[in-house]
Amino acid sequence: MKTTIYYFGLLLLLMVVMSGCAVEESDPVETKTKIGIMLSDVGLGDQSFSDAAFDGLVRARDELGIIFDYRELRDTETYEQGLIELVEAENDLIVGLGFMVQQELEAVANQYPEQRFLLVDAVSEVDNIVSLTFKEDEGSYLAGVIAALTTETNTIGFIGGDDVPLIQKFANGFVEGATAVDPDIEVLVEYAGDFGNDVLGAELAKDMIEQESDVLYSAAGFTGVGVLREAQQNGVYAIGVDSDQFYYAEEAVITSMLKNVDVALFETVQEIQQSNQLQSRHIELGLAENGVGLAPIRVIQLSSEQEARLKEAEEALLRGDVTF
Repeated sequence: MKTTIYYFGLLLLLMVVMSGCAVEESDPVETKTKIGIMLSDVGLGDQSFSDAAFDGLVRARDELGIIFDYRELRDTETYEQGLIELVEAENDLIVGLGFMVQQELEAVANQYPEQRFLLVDAVSEVDNIVSLTFKEDEGSYLAGVIAALTTETNTIGFIGGDDVPLIQKFANGFVEGATAVDPDIEVLVEYAGDFGNDVLGAELAKDMIEQESDVLYSAAGFTGVGVLREAQQNGVYAIGVDSDQFYYAEEAVITSMLKNVDVALFETVQEIQQSNQLQSRHIELGLAENGVGLAPIRVIQLSSEQEARLKEAEEALLRGDVTF
């Protein structure tokens, strides 16, 4: 009987010890870096900016072991509501994607001064916001060079999502690159006023094609997908944007101006995870930092002389010989 009581007591003691250990064990989820992102206006499925940013966080989840959550404007109705929800979810860093988020992001950042924020595509002076921008004019300059080397009508076109400073950087770089190759080239420029309307993009593209534009470059989100497909339907060339958009119009897209927001977000998250802080208040990425560039050249075949001209343009940008 005493032996039974002894073993029963020992079992109880062991259960108490094990229970205590279980309580002390940390939840593995709680130790992971948590990232929240408020996507740009069109959200997932724009086949451009939001999708690329989302891919960067998926990569960070798979390779770095982070956890991330996201909000879309179609669900939250305002950027502010989505950002507040991400703050309340206790994310380590909250990303506001796109210049359109800036005003409401700054309002929320002022409400929560201890929360860290990252604003992509605009520059903020608020203390707890780090800004991440790109030199879109550099990448667009190379797109302009390619367009000028490719055109047979000496007329090319640019379609932007909205007539705002950010999109003007794309347009200006494109015009500068094209006229560097041929000062007499005609560059048509239009703004859609909408980043999420592929039908409108197709209409604008058709109008430019009727004006003999045979290479179209668009920086307009999902609206730009309509531009690419209309170019293909009419047998002219197109240049994609943000990510490699060749697969949306494989007979038309000769290259894409890569804006590597996926890489930038991955590296930013990696820095947060490693040092628990971001060293710079304003991160600006251009050709030298692999922030922008061109996707592989397809559909057309550049001559050795044309390849040399493109290489020369890249080197001029890296040397700082080109100013915008």
